[in-house]
Amino acid sequence: MPNHHLAVYLNDHLAGATGAVELLTRLAADPGVGKAARRLLEDVAADRAELLNLMRRLELPESAARKAGGWLGEKLAEVKVRIDDPSDGKLRMLELLEVIALGIEGKRALWTALTAAAETSPELRALDYGRLLRRVDEQRHLVEGQRLATAKTALTVLQDAAR
Repeated sequence: MPNHHLAVYLNDHLAGATGAVELLTRLAADPGVGKAARRLLEDVAADRAELLNLMRRLELPESAARKAGGWLGEKLAEVKVRIDDPSDGKLRMLELLEVIALGIEGKRALWTALTAAAETSPELRALDYGRLLRRVDEQRHLVEGQRLATAKTALTVLQDAAR
């Protein structure tokens, strides 16, 4: 049962990474956040590869259904933000950046949970969790700067429009 739990947990995070890659690929073309999105895309793809390598070492199968769920979740998020901001403006970008920020926090939870589990499961000690957590901090800092800059224009515009 524990291997089943681990497989489910890792596949859920793999699904999230799949959705994040899709979203960041699209954001990479945006003139405002494209540079940051491209950097994040490289990091998220590298983190995803680390996760896949761990799963392979542990002989845990990838779940096509969960991966498809991550892909579909990203598509639904995109539809939601397009409904919220049909002009494809700053509110849409703010919400997408918050989706990315939440995903990064989920990844922090993954690496810290695996760090804790590695104390009793030597098989999980294959990754350098300290390095991965430092990368999470860098990613979060990068997204937070973009998110707050976007919030200044998105929410100020909404406030002025409400007057």
